[in-house]
Amino acid sequence: MARPAEKASLDNWYVIDALADIPAELRPNRLLGRDLVVFRDGDGVPVVRERLADGSLGAPLPTRERWGYLWTTLGAPPRELFDIPEADEPDRRHVVCGSVAVRASGLRIVENFLDMAHFPFVHTDILGAEPHTEVHHYTTEIRRDVDEVWATNCEFFQPQAALSAQGGIMTQYMYRVAAPFQTLLYKTCPAAANRWDVICLFVQPLDHDRCRAHPVMFIVDDESTLTSMIHFQQLIFLQDRIILENQRPRLLPLEPRAEIPTRADISSVAYRRWLKEKGVTFGTAERAA
Repeated sequence: MARPAEKASLDNWYVIDALADIPAELRPNRLLGRDLVVFRDGDGVPVVRERLADGSLGAPLPTRERWGYLWTTLGAPPRELFDIPEADEPDRRHVVCGSVAVRASGLRIVENFLDMAHFPFVHTDILGAEPHTEVHHYTTEIRRDVDEVWATNCEFFQPQAALSAQGGIMTQYMYRVAAPFQTLLYKTCPAAANRWDVICLFVQPLDHDRCRAHPVMFIVDDESTLTSMIHFQQLIFLQDRIILENQRPRLLPLEPRAEIPTRADISSVAYRRWLKEKGVTFGTAERAA
């Protein structure tokens, strides 16, 4: 029998669907090993309910509508959803990029998102290219005041940093893990030198080793079509999926000796330490104490 989700994972907010995709009729969904249904009530309001073992439906779960998505929780989050101030800037393009199913731990997906070292080998001639393979020194910290993991002063040479970019540039990055399964990337904006493009990856853990990833972008780009931006982001993530689904073990080990980190992996080391401190075990190779 699969391990049930522990309190540290239950007490978080998760994307359950894009708001534009929620139908009037009951549609099956899943979160943290539990079966759910999602639908709109007679007033058009999105509702999430758990499908209980006897087939009946539980009481409506708490929901939030934010950034084009419906969020829910199976627990009692100690705080509201995190903020993304850039999402409120009127000149940004808000690009919901669909969802991608992945046979891997959701935590593996977040960790892969933090990894720059794979750019030249997985996203060749887009996010990286040989011989520019070095990951320069950067800074990682657990920000205790907001309970988030940040990596700053990151840079990497990219042949095509964004769909609108012309030619290769040295791209500046900041990574932010706002919750165990939710991560954001702030990167050089080719269209506005003094601003950051923001790319988010909201991970919906279905089971320990299965999830859906929901990418969304808040970017400054007046030239590219919506379709081309979605296709560009999906191309990047589908390249990642090949690697993620072939990683072994599928679950994320938190024991320091389980996988040997390199200098380029300091954000991964901080992320795993943070997860362990919080007591997160869903999607990990560890068992709750």
